[in-house]
Amino acid sequence: MTITIDNLQKCYGEKVALDLPHLEIGSGELVGLVGNNGAGKTTLLRLVLDLIEATKGHVLSGDADVARSEAWKLYTGSFIDGRFLVDFYTAEEYFTLIAKLYGLSNEVMNERLEAFRPLMHDEILGTGKYLRDYSEGNRQKCGIIGAMLIHPKVLLLDEPFNYLDPSSQIVVARLIKQMNEEHGTTVLISSHNLSFVADISTRVLLLERGHLIKDLSNNLGSATAELNDYFASETAEA
Repeated sequence: MTITIDNLQKCYGEKVALDLPHLEIGSGELVGLVGNNGAGKTTLLRLVLDLIEATKGHVLSGDADVARSEAWKLYTGSFIDGRFLVDFYTAEEYFTLIAKLYGLSNEVMNERLEAFRPLMHDEILGTGKYLRDYSEGNRQKCGIIGAMLIHPKVLLLDEPFNYLDPSSQIVVARLIKQMNEEHGTTVLISSHNLSFVADISTRVLLLERGHLIKDLSNNLGSATAELNDYFASETAEA
């Protein structure tokens, strides 16, 4: 599923949080968004998900304008932050809710959850705990699993490696790449973790102060050196 952005701008008063004249993310691409704090990464994801209103311009998911259509929601999985969770549900109740919303049977849901066992260990299912009582790491895992459970055509994740221990970060990176390769899912992830972005992304977009300053192909990690040089120079100037 292609995502097309035209003349997209988000302003807060006089401050321009994001200004993208044109950007196209091709169907089946795995795109990493990188940049320093305030670069506009989360703003872009929220605009693609119609969580905030654009000051001008539009986002198309396939042929659907996300601000004027509901059709794109049927094939889109996302996790931006903990507000996406239902805190008074158990993990089982949360996954069942998602399955029902997307028309998945319990059998299909349980079959798909098996793929996430290496991420859940014995800390999520069968605990009887509410999501609000989970650690930040396990809340993060539930959000990511919920987003991927539907086998979406479009997957958006904001800082998916936050709060996770190193082994869980590796598992999440593998699951994202696997979904992209096996299902042709168009993936857009925002992360400060350059290593994982370079490992799994086919393309890397570098944002700074709301503007796209580099659009890098990442065949076999080819963007790594340029990204490292950029952030090293930023550090030297600070």
